[in-house]
Amino acid sequence: MDRRDFLQKTTAGALALSFPTVPDFLADKRMGIVVHSYWSRWNSKVDSKKYPAFTNAIELLDHCHQLGAGGVQVIVNGWSTDFAKKVRDEREKLGLYLEGSIGLPKKAEDMPKFEQDVANAREAGAQVLRTVCSTGRRYETYHSPEAFEDLKKSALTSLQLAEPVLRRHKVKLGIENHKDWLAPDLVNLLKQVNSEWIGVTLDFGNSMALLEDPMQVVQTLAPYVFSTHVKDMAVEEYPNGFLLSEVPMGKGMLDLPKMVELCRKHNPVGTFSLEMITRDPLEIPCLTNAYWETFRAMPAPELARMLRTVREHTYSGGLPRVSQLTPEAKLALEEENIVACLNYSKEKLGMK
Repeated sequence: MDRRDFLQKTTAGALALSFPTVPDFLADKRMGIVVHSYWSRWNSKVDSKKYPAFTNAIELLDHCHQLGAGGVQVIVNGWSTDFAKKVRDEREKLGLYLEGSIGLPKKAEDMPKFEQDVANAREAGAQVLRTVCSTGRRYETYHSPEAFEDLKKSALTSLQLAEPVLRRHKVKLGIENHKDWLAPDLVNLLKQVNSEWIGVTLDFGNSMALLEDPMQVVQTLAPYVFSTHVKDMAVEEYPNGFLLSEVPMGKGMLDLPKMVELCRKHNPVGTFSLEMITRDPLEIPCLTNAYWETFRAMPAPELARMLRTVREHTYSGGLPRVSQLTPEAKLALEEENIVACLNYSKEKLGMK
C-alpha cells in the first residue's frame, strides 16, 4: 500500500492525524474567503471610500473577520519574515484560518524563493497551500496534444522539486483543478508524485469548462482534498458553445450540500473557502475546432451531456454581467455577492 492508498483508506480520525497538528479552528466550519472573490477590490485602483482596495493579507483578514468569515486563502509571494509574523499575530488575534496561494518552482534556481515563501506561509500559520500547474485555461493556452503533454511533464517536475520542501516545513499543497486537468488526469499526477503532502484544492465548478460533470469531479477528487474553492455555477447557450458564470450560492445548478458532505467525509478537518468571482461570463467554445486541439479524441457523450445540461438550466433573467457597471457599482455588487454566499453557507451548509 503506497502513501496515497493509505490516505484514502484511513478513518476520519486518522486522516485528521495526518496533519502535523490539528488547530482548534478547524472544528469551526465557518466559510472562508478566497482572495479571488475580491476580483475587483484586491489591489484596486478605484478611489472608493466605501470599498477601499485591499493591498495585503492583513487588510483582507480584517475585512473577512468583519463579515463573519472563518478564514482566508491569500497569495503568498515575496513576503518578508517580519510581515509573515504580523500576519500570524493578526490571524491569531482574530481567530481565523489562513491558507496560502503559491507558485510552483519550475527549475532548481527557483527553489530558494519557493522555500522562503513556504516558510513565510508556515510562519503566518498556514498549514495548507494552494497552487496551479497551468497559468491559463487549457483550451486557450495549449494548442496541441503535445503541448499539453509538455505541461504534464513540467508539472510533475515542479511537484517533485516542491515535495521535499513541503515535507521539511510540514505544509500541505493542494493542486487546483484550474480549467486544465481532467479529474482522472489530476489523480494520475498525484499518484505519480505519491506524497502525503500533495493533494487537491477542489474547485466545485471549474471543471465544467472541460465538460466534466461537477458532481463526478467532486466524487473523483474528494479522496485527495486538502482545501476547497466553493462556488455555485450557472450556464447559458451561445453560438460557439456555452457561457459559464459563478453566481451567488443557491441560485446556480450545483448540489452544494452534497458536495460539501463528500469533502467532509474524506477530510473532516478540511476548510471550505468561497470563490465567488463577480465578472462577465466566461466563453466555453466547445463547438469550435480550437477548443479540442489538446484532446486526442472528441468525447461525444460528454459534449452531448453538457449541451443538454446547458439547455435544461436556464438562468432566470440571463447570466449576470458587470462590464457595463461603474467601478463603484462593480465593487458594491462584488461585496453583495460575497455576503449573500456567506449567509447561504450558514443557513444551508451548516457553517455557523
